[in-house]
Amino acid sequence: MSTDHIRYDLLARDALRGVLRRVLTDAAEQGLPGEHHFFITFMSKADGVKISPRLLAQHPEEMTIILQHQFWDLTVSEERFEVGLSFGGIPERLVVPFNSIKSFYDPSVQFGLQFEPAETETAAADMPPGAPSPAVPSPAVLAVPDTPSPPAAAETEDKPKPSEGAEVVRLDRFRKK
Repeated sequence: MSTDHIRYDLLARDALRGVLRRVLTDAAEQGLPGEHHFFITFMSKADGVKISPRLLAQHPEEMTIILQHQFWDLTVSEERFEVGLSFGGIPERLVVPFNSIKSFYDPSVQFGLQFEPAETETAAADMPPGAPSPAVPSPAVLAVPDTPSPPAAAETEDKPKPSEGAEVVRLDRFRKK
């Protein structure tokens, strides 16, 4: 097998993160159009993530936030986004670097993106020049037509997901059988 010197996997990942950056930038400038809303899952302890100790205790590995009706001060830069949300009636400011994001999903149009954890990306970046590239899967684009939205219980920022026994929800679960 030949070595990928161009690193298409990293180029694809960065391009798809650009899609996420653009969508969030548009939402920050113009609000969310129509029924669009976003589920964003990120690694809680990734470099650059800033969340309160209370939220970190509740979500020690990863956290999913929902940007729908009750968020404020969404700002987007090249490397991260910042947003205000309320958790249990307590306002919080979150800082989320794009490289900490594991998945993005807009259930209004059944569109999602899934990214590999940053540890894999860091390992690939730390490889010496000329070393064979590790197998870093490309991000997956999840476009699932005719899929119902996730359960309504998950649609409010005031009810954060419990970290105990949390599960990663795959879109296959919601496909019609």
